[in-house]
Amino acid sequence: EKAKLLRSQPAQVVEPKGLLYVQQREFAVTTPKDGSVSILGSDDATTCHIVVLRHTGSGATCLTHCDGSDTEAEVSLIVSSVKSFSNTAGYGRLEVHLVGGFNDDRQLSQKLTNQLLRAFDLQPDDVHLATFCVTELNDREEKDTHFPIIYGIAVNVKTAEIFPATFPEKGPDEDLRSAHVLTGATLTNIYDAKLEQLHIGPYFWSPFPHVDFWLEQDDKQILQNLSTSPLAEPPHFVSHIRSTLTFLKEHPFPSRSLFPDRKPRIYKKNEEGLWEQVCSDKI
Repeated sequence: EKAKLLRSQPAQVVEPKGLLYVQQREFAVTTPKDGSVSILGSDDATTCHIVVLRHTGSGATCLTHCDGSDTEAEVSLIVSSVKSFSNTAGYGRLEVHLVGGFNDDRQLSQKLTNQLLRAFDLQPDDVHLATFCVTELNDREEKDTHFPIIYGIAVNVKTAEIFPATFPEKGPDEDLRSAHVLTGATLTNIYDAKLEQLHIGPYFWSPFPHVDFWLEQDDKQILQNLSTSPLAEPPHFVSHIRSTLTFLKEHPFPSRSLFPDRKPRIYKKNEEGLWEQVCSDKI
């Protein structure tokens, strides 16, 4: 029923004010007391799933964008993160919302759905499945091609409302964060809710193999080879990948060019509710 309701809602455009955008293999946790961030969101999920875990007592909410790289470890990590903000709440329960994926040819969505259900089931804590809008429940067919209905969602951490969403701004440091994923990152927590600060990095990788070769390929080759579901990708997929590859070409050694002092890039929300970089020496 909840899936039906979610699918029937048009995607809302979420502006950057008060938003914390979460990319693939990232997660963020905050609480209703957060004075900077009121919305957590992620999109561009084709075979990936977006997971929202919330404690109904404390209101602590985590959003992550899972791609099946290490599901069991990722679920343990987000459960312990939400619990760390909920220890003092003497009441309430953990509720999980799973959204994303579709009936893709390679059955990657179905595999991820099963992995996530199993991983939550293995948790020592009771986790209640509140929304299940994944794979076949999030599938539409057009001229024999399958697509997801919902590609992105947002959660309002103050009201707990979850809704389909798109995000014109996916920053800060969109290319850097995507480069981190493309070079094989593990799930990374990007937000410190106590300090209300976004922390990016420090990230390190080896020079990306054959980056020039990939940048010379036409859009079709990039789509066929670097997507899990070439026919269902959003229109900006290829330009996003090109932009990330260009970034990797420009920064083969991030320890020299991006993080020479081994410190993260730190952002806080300014008066307008937008991310602004903070000088790391002030911390």
